[in-house]
This record gives sequence, structure tokens and C-alpha cells, in this order.
Amino acid sequence: MTETKVPENLQQVIAESARRYDIPEKLLAAVIKAESNFNPRAVSSEGAKGLMQLMPATARSLGVKNVFDIQQNVDAGSRYLREMLDRYDGKLDLALAAYNAGPGAVDRYGGIPPYRETKGYVKKVMASC
Repeated sequence: MTETKVPENLQQVIAESARRYDIPEKLLAAVIKAESNFNPRAVSSEGAKGLMQLMPATARSLGVKNVFDIQQNVDAGSRYLREMLDRYDGKLDLALAAYNAGPGAVDRYGGIPPYRETKGYVKKVMASC
């Protein structure tokens, strides 16, 4: 298990979202590290944006007005992760796979999709929390 070093300016935001959505702080920090390496301006080649790499449609559905706003992004990403944890009965590996590849892919494959990126993502996040 590797310790995730959280930048000081994000510690409070992560702690608040962790409490609000009943998610361990270490898990949120590990997801943010894997998603954006703590870069609030990160944009993926697929169009995911911000610290928790929210896709535009997901961000809209979660009421995010500015995906680059640290508070909005972490709150929405944490809420979405909580939804995935609830959907998959607390099974962290499935919730992380759904966060990365989408719940449709997890449902379609009946588990972690056979995508190299998703398998690596789940392993990386779980090793960090």
C-alpha cells in the first residue's frame, strides 16, 4: 500500500466530501491522484475534466456549473463515487471500475470490464487506499 500525499489546498475539501458521502478520505485522495494527479485543470483526451475527471454529461447531471472549481468537482465526483458504491453493494472494485469505465460497462460484463485501463485503474486506486 502506498501513501497518497494530498496537497494542502485539497485536504479540507477532501475531508468535507469524505464526511458528507461517507467515503474514506484515503479512497477519495487515491481516486483524485489516479484521475488527475491532483491537477484541478486536468483535461483528458476523452473530455473528462478537473480533479475527479468528470465527463461533461456526468457533471451536468450532478449539477456542476464549473468542473474546474475544486469544491464543485470533488463534491460531484464524491457523490458519483458514493452512487457507484451503493449501486454495487459496497464492492469497491466494481464501484471503481464503474467510476472509470461507466456502470453500463460493468453491468454489461457482469464485473470489471476487460479493459486494460480499467483493470489498471482499479488495481492502482485499491493499492493506494
